[in-house]
Amino acid sequence: MACPSTLPAVPTVGVEEEFLLVDRHTRLPVERAPQVIADAATVLGDRVQAEFFPVQVEVCTRPAVRLDGLRADLARLRSVLAEAAAGADCLLVASGTPVLAGPGPGRITDDPRYRRMAARYAGVLDGYDGALCGCHVHLGTDGRRQALALGNHLRPWLPVVQALAVNSPFATGRDSGFASWRTVQWSRWPTVGPAPVLDEEQYEVLADALVDRGILLDRRMIYWYARPSEHVPTLEVRIADVNADLETVLLLAALLRGLATVLLAEIRDGRPAPAFPSGLLGAAHWQAARTGLAGDGVDPRTGRPAPMRTLAEELLARAAPGLAAAGDLAAAESALARLRRLGTGAARQRRTLRRHGHLTAVVDELAALTAAVP
Repeated sequence: MACPSTLPAVPTVGVEEEFLLVDRHTRLPVERAPQVIADAATVLGDRVQAEFFPVQVEVCTRPAVRLDGLRADLARLRSVLAEAAAGADCLLVASGTPVLAGPGPGRITDDPRYRRMAARYAGVLDGYDGALCGCHVHLGTDGRRQALALGNHLRPWLPVVQALAVNSPFATGRDSGFASWRTVQWSRWPTVGPAPVLDEEQYEVLADALVDRGILLDRRMIYWYARPSEHVPTLEVRIADVNADLETVLLLAALLRGLATVLLAEIRDGRPAPAFPSGLLGAAHWQAARTGLAGDGVDPRTGRPAPMRTLAEELLARAAPGLAAAGDLAAAESALARLRRLGTGAARQRRTLRRHGHLTAVVDELAALTAAVP
């Protein structure tokens, strides 16, 4: 597809990362988030927050224009959190699911909203097997109307982005058989899946209906893979596992922003969103979760099977004009080549298990990589 001759201003990009806290000695999830957050907040303020379980913490970057600025912000957030975790005798681990977990239901964070969610969706929760950690990329827009239009155009490419980010093959002491078990576990929550194609009026009607009919507690529970944020003017892309490798996170952010820049120009030129059947798109996400880059995916343009590694290269080519406009093209090309060489997070976790023969080594390597920031 030809790219528009002129591109709009490059959007800002921001990242939210969710992490697990594990005991330094047992490598099991440990409920020390209140202590870690209190310590880290003396430096980070409200950019460090609690998550659903007290074995999790979340941080968010500021909106960034330059990729090197995003890198520095992510590195600082991780460094402060890792230091706070060490002070609580635990490790900060970037994994989509707990590699190891002990028996017990797992307490939720003492928060009124989380208590209401736990009561209404009790059948969805499954102890710390439900302590899922994602990486959410926020793409700056000029409002909800543009965010929805961008999501409508972006949706066929999201399984390819997801395949790059798989990092949860193990869960509670076993191999799940998936590259992203987090995706499977997360799908038990209402509305999780590809976003429907909507304009702003349709979004408002649907969002109100989901809350009014008791399907969702509130609009913050709209968990589509790409959704307009309810509190900032962004499209929030929510399909990635959190990754211990910081370079993978930056690659995801760069690719999504580069592609968004191209698509926003096409939206401005009046091009309609691609027609892609929702059932096929859901299957493409399932396949991406199962095999990551190792298997076949669904070509976003034809709907036909294609090797996911080939689709990753085609995603880079599709985003290239936007990457170049942001000054990120060389960095994205290098990062994708590196990911293909080293493997996804899931592939690296399985390689560590084969090398050492026990899952504690997987936890240790994840923790070391999470903390290995400049």
